[in-house]
Amino acid sequence: MATMGSLIGLVNRIQRACTVLGDHGGGGENSLWEALPSVAVVGGQSSGKSSVLESIVGRDFLPRGSGIVTRRPLVLQLHKTDGGQDYAEFLHAPRKRYTDFAAVRKEIADETDRITGKTKAISNVPIHLSIYSPHVVNLTLIDLPGLTKVAVEGQQESIVQDIDNMVRSYVDKPNSIILAISPANQDIATSDAIKLARDVDPSGDRTFGVLTKLDLMDKGTNAVDVLEGRQYRLQHPWVGIVNRSQADINRNVDMLAARSKEKEYFESSPDYGHLAHKMGAEYLAKLLSQHLEAVIRAKIPSIIAMINKTIDEIEAELDRLGRPIGGDAGAQLYTILDMCRAFDRVFKEHLDGGRPGGDRIYGVFDHQLPAALKKLPFDKHLSLQNVRKVISEADGYQPHLIAPEQGYRRLIDSSLNYFRGPAEASVDAVHLVLKELVRRSITATEELKRFPTLQSDIAAAANESLERFREDGRKTVIRLVEMEASYLTVEFFRKLPTEPDKGANNNTPANDRYQDNHLRRIGSNVSSYINMVCETLRNTIPKAVVHCQVKEAKRNLLNRFYAHVGSKEKKQLSAMLDEDPALMEKRDTLVKRLELYKSARNEIDSVAWK
Repeated sequence: MATMGSLIGLVNRIQRACTVLGDHGGGGENSLWEALPSVAVVGGQSSGKSSVLESIVGRDFLPRGSGIVTRRPLVLQLHKTDGGQDYAEFLHAPRKRYTDFAAVRKEIADETDRITGKTKAISNVPIHLSIYSPHVVNLTLIDLPGLTKVAVEGQQESIVQDIDNMVRSYVDKPNSIILAISPANQDIATSDAIKLARDVDPSGDRTFGVLTKLDLMDKGTNAVDVLEGRQYRLQHPWVGIVNRSQADINRNVDMLAARSKEKEYFESSPDYGHLAHKMGAEYLAKLLSQHLEAVIRAKIPSIIAMINKTIDEIEAELDRLGRPIGGDAGAQLYTILDMCRAFDRVFKEHLDGGRPGGDRIYGVFDHQLPAALKKLPFDKHLSLQNVRKVISEADGYQPHLIAPEQGYRRLIDSSLNYFRGPAEASVDAVHLVLKELVRRSITATEELKRFPTLQSDIAAAANESLERFREDGRKTVIRLVEMEASYLTVEFFRKLPTEPDKGANNNTPANDRYQDNHLRRIGSNVSSYINMVCETLRNTIPKAVVHCQVKEAKRNLLNRFYAHVGSKEKKQLSAMLDEDPALMEKRDTLVKRLELYKSARNEIDSVAWK
């Protein structure tokens, strides 16, 4: 078994380390600090709370005065030493050791004012104080503001509820041991501390009752019924305390001498002599230390379980944030290429349907392109008036003999030219979708979040490649349109009817040679040919776009970037891996927490089963 106090001493060290890392009281349910038991000291104002703490420590070190003196929680960790001089250390001044406890009192007051100002306001930000002495037991005590029923001048009306909420935030915790301090010269039924303890610990399993000011009770009265548990029963024994008198305080009577005086009072008292061995601050300190040790030992399985769970969570978070990178160029290059591959995987998932976004490309082909083709102004272009104009201009001074071939060609060429717009619009629309998918992929690649510079470099390289692919796509779809204009499908025109309109007058003068029916047939023939080409382009434009833009983006999006990165020096690679300072700080904190939790687990295991 571990020696008495060794577990408490370990817990004190762990709690102190937790506080340094910001993983301290008020840190939430998963905080290691919260999982470790400690003693919360509660009592009404002027209940003698400060005197009890000073008696336990054996030093006069707490600020005194009227009204609310304790305005911030004081986390007091006592460390038993093998000898030497007593000294104290504050967490907010870790390199300064106090041997003058009057200076400790002043520092507590000054540090309180630093947060609350020189007012009567309170703050839930704790002050952390460690005291090292051969005259103390290993113990963690939390001194809380005294409970009050009314606000005094200079205090907000909410002060009563604010203090109650703060105290409850500590004593509500199942790992908190409650030290409820009540003055013996008041009715125990009206004790603020007992009332609060009853609310949060109705079974009394976590509550220790302390009666102060026994020597100030009315003559002929005593508190034996309370101390022996007949008036108000707790699961743990009541302890009586005799505080130093104001005269002793004014004369700076040594606390160790005050302990002797207290012991003498109980041993010589006709009322409390039979309880003397279970009374006094020294006995209270040992009682609390023994109980705290027992509670810690009982809680070890749940503490270890919580530590293991938190270690797993920290490990997972570190994996998500990314581990530290090696300092050599090879490790940096490997990291950059690994980030690129991770981005490329996410980008391909967007295109292939594993992630949303790729379906918008199909939307361009299935909706946008057909709608654009349908809106082309062929009705106007192949109107009777325009057909007559084009045919007449194509014939010039010499009319066509059989069919107006030049007129046909001009009508077809000018009609096919309209397909350029929808073809180029399809290329641009797919380009915008691919650019958006690059942006989404960079955002969705967890590994990249820690490297804002590399994010920008990859985005720039990817977008540069997409611009090249867009240009190739544009050239290809325009070539498809030009191919249709460069060689007309002969079979289509050979099947066109060549006989003249029935009933037509073949002796019509030359300037009237283009009758409306004849021109309508020409317009209809051209329209049929254009519809055939339109159907062809509706199928070939998507093929060209996918081949030149989508497939290339999947295959070669970062190929040039890979070659470019491979030629960089170590300094340039380091610049690309310049992390977000906030993320670096977060990772460093997580690494320190991980080390703390692993160390705590190992130490608790090693001490607990000795």
